[in-house]
Amino acid sequence: MRYIVLVIIVLFFVNCNKNTEPETLIQGTYKGVFKTQDGQDIPFIFEVTSDTSLTIKNASERVEVNDIQYKNDSVFIQIPVFEGFISAKLENKIMKGNLITPSLKRSIPFESEPDSVRFHVVESPEFDISGNWETVFGPRSEDNGSNAKGIFTQNGAKVSGTFRTTTGDYRFLDGVMDGNQLKLSTFDGSHVFLFTGNVTNDSIQGTFYSGNHWKEDFVAWRNEDFELPDADSLTFLKPGNKTISFTFPDGEGNELSLDDPRFKDKVVLVQIMGTWCPNCLDESRFLAKYYQENKSKGLEIIALSFEYAKTEEAAFTNIRRLKENTGIDYPVLLAQYGSSSKNEANAKLPMLNHVLSYPTLIYIDKTGVVRKIHTGFNGPATGEKYAEFTSDLDNFVTELLNE
Repeated sequence: MRYIVLVIIVLFFVNCNKNTEPETLIQGTYKGVFKTQDGQDIPFIFEVTSDTSLTIKNASERVEVNDIQYKNDSVFIQIPVFEGFISAKLENKIMKGNLITPSLKRSIPFESEPDSVRFHVVESPEFDISGNWETVFGPRSEDNGSNAKGIFTQNGAKVSGTFRTTTGDYRFLDGVMDGNQLKLSTFDGSHVFLFTGNVTNDSIQGTFYSGNHWKEDFVAWRNEDFELPDADSLTFLKPGNKTISFTFPDGEGNELSLDDPRFKDKVVLVQIMGTWCPNCLDESRFLAKYYQENKSKGLEIIALSFEYAKTEEAAFTNIRRLKENTGIDYPVLLAQYGSSSKNEANAKLPMLNHVLSYPTLIYIDKTGVVRKIHTGFNGPATGEKYAEFTSDLDNFVTELLNE
């Protein structure tokens, strides 16, 4: 009798422990969906490689996520570099929850289930949109909208590409042509974008959704010759200025300026950026590698970070995360926290006509004179433009180093 009672007790505790063990992610391919306005879904594809790692896929981009934790029936997925995280209930391979960005007080409904198709195509594509498209976002706004350039490649129904603007690009867009309907989306860990549009041979009438907080119309026309304004002409020093000056703290509490001995007789690149900005992340990855290859030649880089994190501590936490994930070995100073307002950034750098874009890159020669200012960044998603930018940067920096 004692033996039977003992077996029952053991089985009871085994079953209790089994039932309280949290469910974990199962390896496989899944479709995640964010809910936005007008009943629209913003889809993306991710592959679970283990119960603590997954890979987000946008066209040729791969975002490796290695910080996944479980508590009770919930899973918490921390996006690398960026502040946002997914908190979701997990049951039978299905997640339901939210993408949360604490500093912005934003929450976007999220769910996922096993699926390998971003957009399911119902009809054969009626048009091929490969090529360049002159684009205006917000064409009916008071200022007649902002210009952009669509760059697309289509193979059958599958479409990839991006929109370039004067301040950067929309990174890796992935989607389809379904009949005459264009559908493109991306989730890069920070931005949640959806572009939909009605297409004809030479025009697109569409809508752009950013998360569940922004919606804007756009129009586009085929124009292989269209170009945006020269990114080296948009930001410049006000008359009477030859250089810039600033003093901001680093993560160790040291106040640093261009008067520091490490910058004396060096070519210096000053990067205006924010850890929340995907274009800044792209530029930071490039600059981190470029710095390692050229610092022995007399090159220095210093970044000025404008953060919307509400506290100094949170802002420096975001900066440390960026440096760890990109291998940045140059100083990243906290220029501002609590807001990423460009108006406030203008006040911090009053010698510039304006801070038009995060990122902005300022080239300073060995004598401390500003020689060029590049607004925005053409990232890897822009293809030839990215290659052109990196080549131009290397050529100009080499020229300055040889002076």
